[in-house]
Amino acid sequence: MPVVLCGCEAWSLTLREERKLRVFENTVLRKIFGPRRDEVMGEWRRLHNEELNDLYSSSNIVWVIKSRRMRWAGHVAHIGEQRGVCIGSWWGSRRERDHWGGLGADGWIILGWISRR
Repeated sequence: MPVVLCGCEAWSLTLREERKLRVFENTVLRKIFGPRRDEVMGEWRRLHNEELNDLYSSSNIVWVIKSRRMRWAGHVAHIGEQRGVCIGSWWGSRRERDHWGGLGADGWIILGWISRR
């Protein structure tokens, strides 16, 4: 999934976007692992989400994105101490949604941690 996660450190995800990413990830995993034969009925069936999670031992895509954002925030805070980087600027065009407004709970925790330093 490296192509999907390119630049995810700067994303502000809504719950709807998180759900879409989970659906995409499960779709890809279903194609990789294929259908399973039901032991009782003998019919082929799709894998359930829990079965996919058991087969694929890695963390889900949303957790990976949030952990990369945390790691990036730590990096920015560390570099900011050395170089005097200004933290807390707004980016994007005026037509796009306010990126600070879509941070979510994790983003506000990160931002609070950075601003205390």
